[in-house]
Amino acid sequence: MTVIRQEDLIQSVADALQYISYYHPKDFIEAMHAAYQREENPAARDAIAQILINSRMCATGHRPICQDTGIVTVFVHVGMNVRWEAEMSLDDMVNEGVRRAYTLPDNVLRASVLADPDGQRKNTGDNTPAIIHHKLVPGDTVEIHVAAKGGGSEAKSKFAMLNPSDNVVDWVLEQLPKMGAGWCPPGMLGIGIGGTAEKAMELAKESLLDPIDIQALQARGAENRAEELRLELFDKVNRTGIGAQGLGGLTTVLDIKVKDYPTHAANKPVAIIPNCAATRHVHFSLDGTGAATLPAPKIDDWPEITWEVGEGVRRVNLDTLTPEAVREWQPGDTVLLSGKLLTGRDAAHKRMVDMLSRGEPLPVDMKNRFIYYVGPVNPVADEVVGPAGPTTATRMDKFTRTMLEETGLLGMVGKAERGPLAIEAIRDNQAVYLMAVGGAAYLVAQAIKKAEVVAFDDLGMEAIYEFEVEDMPVTVAVDHQGTSVHQTGPAKWKEIIAERV
Repeated sequence: MTVIRQEDLIQSVADALQYISYYHPKDFIEAMHAAYQREENPAARDAIAQILINSRMCATGHRPICQDTGIVTVFVHVGMNVRWEAEMSLDDMVNEGVRRAYTLPDNVLRASVLADPDGQRKNTGDNTPAIIHHKLVPGDTVEIHVAAKGGGSEAKSKFAMLNPSDNVVDWVLEQLPKMGAGWCPPGMLGIGIGGTAEKAMELAKESLLDPIDIQALQARGAENRAEELRLELFDKVNRTGIGAQGLGGLTTVLDIKVKDYPTHAANKPVAIIPNCAATRHVHFSLDGTGAATLPAPKIDDWPEITWEVGEGVRRVNLDTLTPEAVREWQPGDTVLLSGKLLTGRDAAHKRMVDMLSRGEPLPVDMKNRFIYYVGPVNPVADEVVGPAGPTTATRMDKFTRTMLEETGLLGMVGKAERGPLAIEAIRDNQAVYLMAVGGAAYLVAQAIKKAEVVAFDDLGMEAIYEFEVEDMPVTVAVDHQGTSVHQTGPAKWKEIIAERV
């Protein structure tokens, strides 16, 4: 009988979470590199390049791939011949491993988990508790899959209780435009079919733990309905032209995963959960011989790619920028930002809008300034800030008109598209929205030369910072006339792809 010690499980979970914070799975890197080589849209190719460069930097620097270091999901399969040498429950052991990983001084991970989700939404401080799934199985080992799921991609999850005769492919393709680009494509779509509502969601999440192998499936052909769906959806989703970061292009998904389960005769539960460009998961076994050992990948597994500034790049000094200059920017322009840049995301925006509604002055003057939607990782060693990539901009849409009209804000920087309300407000106020690449947080942080909290310190990672940046790369995603590259880009590439089929 195998004896699993408490400390071995705790340390293994902690080590696994640190490991996946800076190492992409090898299959993901290979698939992303193939997408980079295949991509013909310069904007999408540039975004993939930044993701790959960021990934290699994180692998060598042991710092997080994305500033959103995720909510932890753990699948534990416990062998029935296992005996525990432990005083804590299984859930408590897993959560202690999470706590250890997220507070490790050498690589502090961002705590994003909030208790009292519909009330005070207070940060737990150590990213606990995790989402834990248990299964008792034959055998004498404990098999564990650990994943860290970013909030931006998780927010784009979809579920429906379809009628038995409804077409799953049609439903998935109907949901895809509603998901936007906030899940940071190219990535994977996990699809769960059957069971009950909660089972379908679990199947979708679990499917994302499988390696990328769509090319092997294409070569041998489908052997069951789930594999038929994978092949059909992989082809049709990529034909949509959504592309990397929603900019339009040839690759929207690297793979499609499908798991199914028997269901009631009256039901067809279907769930979609996307996995973003910060794909983070690893599997290990405990057999009683000690903590799990996770081998470091070879740096040669990462392609050597250089990011080059195009000829039409605009270099901008944020400290002297005028509204007139902003109106010269064109959709799709690459802009390198230098100077002082404010930050703020959900909690800071809500607080500012509430203050404005009460007639109270804001703690920071935002006239003719830019605000960056980001919640950075804490710095370590000599860093001025930890990885600091953009968060999903659409969450700030409902605040955008108030912020533009009552503060004199000139523009915003975030991830993915803006919705109709925000685009209308941007157009009406002759402002602009700039997009940074999601999944390139460590690379972005290299452009930040100074960081200081200037307001709302109690909000932690959601406080308002003032960054001093140098050549921070962004793309003009919505210009002062309300033209959005997230609408024009995919439409153009969908037509290009259709002409080739």
